[in-house]
Amino acid sequence: MSNFDTIIQSEKPVLIDFFATWCGPCKMLGPILKEVKDSLGDRVSIIKIDVDKNQQISSQYQVRGVPTMILFQNGKQLWRQSGVLTKEEIIKTILEKSNK
Repeated sequence: MSNFDTIIQSEKPVLIDFFATWCGPCKMLGPILKEVKDSLGDRVSIIKIDVDKNQQISSQYQVRGVPTMILFQNGKQLWRQSGVLTKEEIIKTILEKSNK
C-alpha cells in the first residue's frame, strides 16, 4: 500500500473500505459496495484494505472496528463511518460530501 497517499490525492472521490476476512458484516458490505460502484461508475474509486495485512495504514487512520469506510478527495478525509450501510445511504453520502 505504498501508493495509498497517491490514491487518496485523487480529484475523484475515493471510498476506502477497511475490512477483515473474518468479519461477517464486512462480507455483507462487499456486494453493497459493488452495487455502489456499478451505480456511480467512474465518479468514484472504491478501494478495499485488509486491516490484518495493512496494519500501518489501519493504525494511521485509527481504524478500531471493521468494516470502516473513509471517503477521501484531494487528500482530505470527507467522511468516516463504521458498520454496514445501504447502497442508497453510501451513494447519497458520496454525492453530498464530494464535489461530484
